Amino acid sequence: MKIAIVGYGKMGKLIKKTIEESKDMECVGVASPEESKDLTDLPSDFDAIIDFSHPDNLSGILSYVEKNPKAVVIATTGFTEEQIRSIEALSQKVPVVYTANFSLGVTVFQQVLKQITPILRDTFDIEIIEKHHRLKLDAPSGTAKMLLSAIDENNEREKVYGREGNSKRKEEIGIHSIRGGTIVGEHTVLFTGDDEVFEITHQAHSKQIFANGAVVAAKFAVKQEPGLYDMNDVLFGKR
Repeated sequence: MKIAIVGYGKMGKLIKKTIEESKDMECVGVASPEESKDLTDLPSDFDAIIDFSHPDNLSGILSYVEKNPKAVVIATTGFTEEQIRSIEALSQKVPVVYTANFSLGVTVFQQVLKQITPILRDTFDIEIIEKHHRLKLDAPSGTAKMLLSAIDENNEREKVYGREGNSKRKEEIGIHSIRGGTIVGEHTVLFTGDDEVFEITHQAHSKQIFANGAVVAAKFAVKQEPGLYDMNDVLFGKR
């Protein structure tokens, strides 16, 4: 299986290394817009694209895949609503795996939340806390939004992003972002009830977990029909 990578920052380098260490995968090259090198500069005989770069690079990927259909794995975050609609449109033509977090553990985290939230939501307050390194641009993180969606699938509760001032808690979910140091990523969901607290935390200790997940997703994508998939589909086969 042959892979083209878009982006050659820390994650691009790590994905390339992961592919090179694999026995059944090959990296045909890296499209790095920062170095004025795009997908058209790479050999065309590859199976999938892994994008772990910047939202500004999406248009180049869309343009290339329109003319050269390939499976696409999109691990970039921070897209606008318009860009997300473009990704959805692309998935009508080719298989696309798009999610904010490719960690296998976070994917299981979502499934756990979907099971326990209906049991606890009427008697427990719910808060989400996410922590990342000082250089992360978007807040709250894409992963926090994924966890929020798993908790409140029908968007029934008010969302409070941080707190300030004087007001009583309502039927709401609090989302809090912390930025500092070199924290790779930590996400906690708190269920706080009367006289008890139930807490679930996922910690990323290195970016390798995201590279591993993206490679697993690429192997999945090349076998699929056109459609929009996420890591829940990759691991659990659910749509």
